[in-house]
Amino acid sequence: MQDLLLLAIEASLKAGKEILKVYHSDDFDVKIKSDNSPLTLADQNAHNVIAEILQKSELPILSEEGKNIPFEERKQWERYWLVDPLDGTKEFIKRNGEFTVNIALIENGTPVLGVIYVPVTKDLYFGDKEKGSYKTVNADKDADIKMLTQFAFKLPFFQGNEIYTVVGSKSHMNEETEAFIYKLKQEKGGIDFISKGSSLKICMVAEGIADIYPRFGPTMEWDTAAGHAIALYSGCKITQQDEKTPLSYNKKELLNPWFIVRR
Repeated sequence: MQDLLLLAIEASLKAGKEILKVYHSDDFDVKIKSDNSPLTLADQNAHNVIAEILQKSELPILSEEGKNIPFEERKQWERYWLVDPLDGTKEFIKRNGEFTVNIALIENGTPVLGVIYVPVTKDLYFGDKEKGSYKTVNADKDADIKMLTQFAFKLPFFQGNEIYTVVGSKSHMNEETEAFIYKLKQEKGGIDFISKGSSLKICMVAEGIADIYPRFGPTMEWDTAAGHAIALYSGCKITQQDEKTPLSYNKKELLNPWFIVRR
C-alpha cells in the first residue's frame, strides 16, 4: 500500500505542475473560448502525466479523460485507479485556485487509498486504510515524497467547532441543499456556512474545519473517490442521502447518488 501511495502522490504533484502551466498562461481567457481551450489542455496534460506514472503499478486506470471503457471490461477489475485529473472546472475558469487533482485506489467497490493535491496552494491530502489520513503543506513536484508523508499532520486537525459548520458548493447550490441546510439551522440553533469548490469540501470535513457536507446534485465517481478515502480514514462517514447506505464504485452507471459527508 505504501508504494502505491507514493506513486499516487508523485502522479498528483507532476499533474499539478502541468495544470499550473496552463493556469498561468498569459492568454488564458482567450483560449478558454476556443476549441483548443486551456481547460481541455490542462485536463489532458494532467491525465497523460498521471497515466504514465500510474501504469508502473500495472493496475487498470479509469479517468474522466478515459471514461469510455466498457462496463463489461471494467466489471472484472477487483483493484484499479480512479482519477479526476482536474476537479473543479468552474473554479479553474474563475481562477480562484479551488481546484484539485484527485487519485484513488479502489478495491472491490471501496476506496482504500486517496490523494488530493491543490496545485495553487500546494496542499496535499492523502489517506489509506492502513495508516489513516494526513495533510501536508508546501508540496510540489520537487519535494521528497517520503519526507512529505513522514512529516504530514494526521487528520482531523480540529476537534469540534463552536458553531455547527456546513460546507457547500460554490457552483452547484440548489433548492434541495438549501432546504437541508435550513433544517440543520433549526435543529442546531444556528450554523456557519462555508462555500468552497471541488473536492476541497470533503477535505474540510476530513480536517474538522466543517462538520457536514451535503451534496444533493450530480457528481461522478471520479469526483468523490479520493475524497471518500481521505474522509473515511480520518473518521468521517460518507453515505448516500439516507445516511445509511455507503457510496460504491465501478457501477455500470458512473453517476453518484446524492450523498452526505459527516464528521
